[in-house]
Amino acid sequence: MRLVTFKYPQRLGTHIGALREDGAVLDLAAADPALSGGNMPAFIAGGAAALQHAKAAATKAPVAEGATLCAPIPRPPKNVFCVGKNYHEHAREFAGSGFDASAKEVVPEAPVVFSKPATAIIAHGETIPAHLDPTSSVDYEGELAVVIGHGGRGIRAADALRHVFGYTIVNDVTARTLQHRHRQWVLGKGIDGFCPMGPAILTADAVPDPKALRVITHVNGEKRQDASVADLIFDIPTLIEAISAGITLEPGDVIATGTPVGVGIGFTPPKFLRAGDIVRVEVPGIGVLENPVG
Repeated sequence: MRLVTFKYPQRLGTHIGALREDGAVLDLAAADPALSGGNMPAFIAGGAAALQHAKAAATKAPVAEGATLCAPIPRPPKNVFCVGKNYHEHAREFAGSGFDASAKEVVPEAPVVFSKPATAIIAHGETIPAHLDPTSSVDYEGELAVVIGHGGRGIRAADALRHVFGYTIVNDVTARTLQHRHRQWVLGKGIDGFCPMGPAILTADAVPDPKALRVITHVNGEKRQDASVADLIFDIPTLIEAISAGITLEPGDVIATGTPVGVGIGFTPPKFLRAGDIVRVEVPGIGVLENPVG
């Protein structure tokens, strides 16, 4: 099941919906008032019972005419957790670019975790505000993201997938010069609008093996990235174990798992984003996250 957060034109508030294969959005609360409220983290916290309500409602829910998709989780409980240099080829690509001022080793010995604030989150179709980067070095990073369901601290890798509610797509947009200049990455990656997310959350019961998913990124129709999630250096259970060792994960927390080879800085000269570009990140099964650059 693909769950979305959406809004109606000229009406306040957000709503929880289901995204049909033809792209139509179903208004779940219109079929089941128990699903009203439009708060995705609160819905996720409802666990299996809430998901069962959603599945039943989807069989009879009306189409939400004129619906506009929001990010599936516009305001996670915490900043979006992100993982750097988590594909072997991208780690080498980044090391060779001259933009990595964070560490000496090419392949990290432990997960490199940073965060993006909620103010960076935008929806499918919204414009990436590249003009907010004064250095004109905006880059794309297509990524699979994990949405936490049942939370906790000290989650073991062997149990980690039981804590996953579902999966979505994130574009970890980055101002490369700022990333390099400030060493710590939040100022280069946390700019307003630099975290497109969506279009939907594919629930974990539809993903028996997340390693079978692929991340594919196009810029203006040119394929730049195409990799299997099986190529992660630190897999999803390892990331959940590492982050939760000392930080309590909560329903609705988001972990972006890293980007594959093919980002703009990997080219000579670098292919940074410019106004008018279109970035399309696809994970088959979840859908397409597409954003213009402005």
